[in-house]
Order: sequence, then C-alpha cells, then structure tokens
Amino acid sequence: MKATNTMTLTFDSLPVNEGFARSAVAGFFAQLDPTVEELCDIRTAVSEAVTNSIVHGYRYSQGKVRLTARIYDGRKIQIIVRDTGCGIENIEQAMEPLYTTDPEGERSGLGFSVMQSFMDTVRVTSAPGKGTTVTMQRVLSSLADEETQQE
Repeated sequence: MKATNTMTLTFDSLPVNEGFARSAVAGFFAQLDPTVEELCDIRTAVSEAVTNSIVHGYRYSQGKVRLTARIYDGRKIQIIVRDTGCGIENIEQAMEPLYTTDPEGERSGLGFSVMQSFMDTVRVTSAPGKGTTVTMQRVLSSLADEETQQE
C-alpha cells in the first residue's frame, strides 16, 4: 500500500522537542479532519514514543530522533519514531506495564501501554547499541461515519 502523504522530521533528543513532535504530528494529521479525541490520542502516543527515545534510548545524551508520519487511503495513519540510541535488550519485558529503565527518575513504565491503548497497532523493533523503532498505526473514523451513527 502506497502512502498518499508523508512527513519526516529529524530533531535533537532534547526534552523540549517532545512538545514540538506532538504539535507537528497533530498539524500534519489535521488535514484528515480527525475528531478531537482522535487528535488527543495521536498526540499522546507520539509524546510517549518520543519521550522513550529521549529518556531511555539516549538517556538524556545528545542524539537524533526521526519521526515519520504517513497517511494511507485517507483514513489510515502510520507514525514511526526512530532513534539510534542504546536499544532495548528485551522488548517483551520493556513492553510490560510498570517496567522502566529509569527507576530513580519520575518514570512510571507505562509508555508502551499508553501507546497501545491509543493506537490500533504498536510494533517495536530494536537492537542493543543500534537503536529502537516504534511503528504505530490507527484507522481514523470519518466524521461522515460518526454523523450517520448518531442519527
């Protein structure tokens, strides 16, 4: 399936850029006229993925985060957040609720759980020393579908 529109951003792994990433993705997907709830869900999932790259992938050191957003068939969206940080040794363990690599920090270990609750699919690939890629997908409702259901 070929994307009908794609956006790619690369930015420094600074905590202040998490808000930039959320806003940029929301602006990009606004062309699909998502519901307010869908837009909030997308922003939250992106926030969690980017924060994971900054906090866990780079452990607050300098690096680059690459974010790609794609639209397929006018309603299916894909978001990819990629870093070249330390990677994840055990993805299954990392995706367990309350697991964190930053126990002394203010991290709850719910990032992947939050992403999964707001997106249809979340796939994580990683290699120690090479980085992590989080791919999230969701099919947005159309406002026309919602209006029909409300009648």
